[in-house]
Amino acid sequence: MNMISDTIKYIGVDDLDIDLFESQYVVPEGMSYNSYLIDDEKIAVLDTADRRKGEEWKVNLTAALNGRQPDYLVVHHMEPDHSALIAWMLETYPGVQLVCSAQAVKMLSNFFEGVDFTGRVITVKEGDILALGKHTLQFIGAAMVHWPEVIMSYDSTDKVLFSADGFGKFGALVNETDDWACEARRYYFNICGKYGAQVQSVLKKAAALDIQTICPLHGPVLKGEPLATAVKLYDTWSKYEPESEGILIAYASIHGGTAAAAERLGEILREKGAKKAVIKRETSELAQMSEREQARTEFKVVVSDLSREDMAEVIEDAFRYPTVVVAASSYDAGVFPVMHDFLYHLQIKNYQKRKFGIIENGSWAPSAGKVMKGMIEALKDCEIVEPMVTIRSRMKAGDEALLEQLAEALI
Repeated sequence: MNMISDTIKYIGVDDLDIDLFESQYVVPEGMSYNSYLIDDEKIAVLDTADRRKGEEWKVNLTAALNGRQPDYLVVHHMEPDHSALIAWMLETYPGVQLVCSAQAVKMLSNFFEGVDFTGRVITVKEGDILALGKHTLQFIGAAMVHWPEVIMSYDSTDKVLFSADGFGKFGALVNETDDWACEARRYYFNICGKYGAQVQSVLKKAAALDIQTICPLHGPVLKGEPLATAVKLYDTWSKYEPESEGILIAYASIHGGTAAAAERLGEILREKGAKKAVIKRETSELAQMSEREQARTEFKVVVSDLSREDMAEVIEDAFRYPTVVVAASSYDAGVFPVMHDFLYHLQIKNYQKRKFGIIENGSWAPSAGKVMKGMIEALKDCEIVEPMVTIRSRMKAGDEALLEQLAEALI
């Protein structure tokens, strides 16, 4: 049994069998459903798990209780991958009280029809305290990170923040690597990306607390430098600021013509970006940066095939870099569907503060550019640079000069 501290136990489970998280995100390294138990005069269980791994979670809970009865079940988040065992808890432990937000109370009957919660629920809000003995949990409102009922809690004794889905990541704990940011980034932008303002609000509340440990509902427990890095990245991400130097070229190609133009633009941009990086390295400002900070200033060009690559990965890169080029074939007097899907994803994730370039392809009546331009203009604080490049089926000699012009404008 993993111990977070002398009295806080990890009782969560790994899921190595899941293929799609939330039925849309590929998770080749699995998922963890984190749950914790505070062993004090009063015992508090913090969240349950997904029904998929319910039996394993029950075993972990029973071992952690060691014959004692829990007093409270704290529900930070009502999403089923964390709350599936609520009804079982109330039935199995008649003395347990459910602790959750008022919004969560409204959701209980949605998930647990016919369960009588009368006299079994303690409703808490921002600033409320749950005394357990040596430990006290102070509740922090975290609405829309990423559901409206979410609360976090802070244990002032061991200085632990129980952060609900905040600071989570894809991947089972048994497969955990040192590179927290890689799958945490994909997780954040696809799960919480829309709610930057709400994340900023929580970060401001957290800054007033002495937090030594963060216990999320997915992914590893964070302490020390990984915790500091995670908080810094969350601040950048939730402000919709680019994290790294570079350009994403996302293309949607039918017969390869658009793909060839996208790849050629990538080559031109890498050449220009390499020259830019050399100039930066010669400045005293770069010399004073840490290796990690220098790595983020290195210019990178990512070329992604929207028809074949994981959409969530491409969305992640769109948020990571300050500049995006969209290149697409015309289709049914509009745009090739995977490009429409990509730009639609950016719209619903509140994408903003970026620079765009556009390449369209059309054999007889190019229409992709107009559609892409309209969808980009619907985004907040996004600039479209000229020229918009139009390819007619296949790249011609004259198209090379236009790609050079576009690359100059983007750099």
